Amino acid sequence: MTLMIRGALFVMLVVAATGVARAGDPLLTMLDPYFRIQSALSDDKTDGVKADAAAIATAAKAMGESGAPIATAADALGSAADLAGARTAFSQLSDAVIAFSESTRAEVGDGVHAMYCPMAKKQWLQKGDKVSNPYYGKAMLTCGEKKKST
Repeated sequence: MTLMIRGALFVMLVVAATGVARAGDPLLTMLDPYFRIQSALSDDKTDGVKADAAAIATAAKAMGESGAPIATAADALGSAADLAGARTAFSQLSDAVIAFSESTRAEVGDGVHAMYCPMAKKQWLQKGDKVSNPYYGKAMLTCGEKKKST
C-alpha cells in the first residue's frame, strides 16, 4: 500500500509541475487556435476562424491586463465579416501575440517562427520553415521570409 501511495504522490507531483509550467506560459493555450486560423487564411478560408478567435479571446481575457491587446484583436477577428476583414484582424492579432511573446519571453514552442510578408508589410507566427502566407493565401502563398526563431 505504501508503494501505491508513493506512486500516486509522484504522479501528482509530475502533473502539478507540468501544470505550473503551462500556466507560466499562457500563450501556449492560444497557439493551437492561432495556427488553425493562420492555416485557414493561407488556404483562403474562414471555416472555424470565429470559434478559434473566441477561444483565443477567452484565454487572453483570463490573463488580465497583460492579455488585453490579444483579447481585443481576437474579438475583432471573431467579428470579421469576410476573408479580407479576417486577414486585417489577423494582422492585429499577430502583432499582439508577437509583442506579448517578445516582451514576456513567453514560450511559443519548438519549430515556431516569426514570418514577414514584405508585400503586405505584416508579420505572423507559424510552425515550420516553409512560408504559408495568411495575408495573400493561394495567390501568393510563399510570399514572405522567416524573420527569426521565437
